[in-house]
Amino acid sequence: MKKFLVVLGAVIVVIAAYTVVTVVRPFVLHTDIEIDASPEQVWKVLTDREAYPEWNPFIISSTGELKVGGKITNVLRDTKGSETAFDPTLLAVTPNEELRWIGKVPPGAIFDGEHSFRLTALPNGRTRLVQEEKFTGAAIPFTRSMLNNTIKPQFEAMNRALAERASSVPKNR
Repeated sequence: MKKFLVVLGAVIVVIAAYTVVTVVRPFVLHTDIEIDASPEQVWKVLTDREAYPEWNPFIISSTGELKVGGKITNVLRDTKGSETAFDPTLLAVTPNEELRWIGKVPPGAIFDGEHSFRLTALPNGRTRLVQEEKFTGAAIPFTRSMLNNTIKPQFEAMNRALAERASSVPKNR
């Protein structure tokens, strides 16, 4: 029994160390794109979540009020066609600038992701969109390859689709 407790204690220490390392040094998926549309146009498309099924290849559904502290329900589709629903908590809803949430696998510190869309105005009515997610938790060291191969391409696909849709929105609407 004593040997079992020592092994169990060692496993707990290793998991705790992994968790601490991922909190201090999160794994970040970062994408960005320049869009031929103003931040207001991009924001309008980004927050018109009822239209996501028409154009969004990554977040195929998103419901719930966009209010800091509130929960929304998102359904994601990865590059393999697998769909996952989750209920993140909104951390920032700043019109024409930032939409950010955090999703956690219960009880937390296992696989947490803080996802953000940041808009920056550029000259000539253009916008830089940064879509990024900071992953922390004990499972992250084991999922980096999967995240790079199945999630990051979907960020990029969504960015391109968002750019296409926002640049087609009439400028005086």
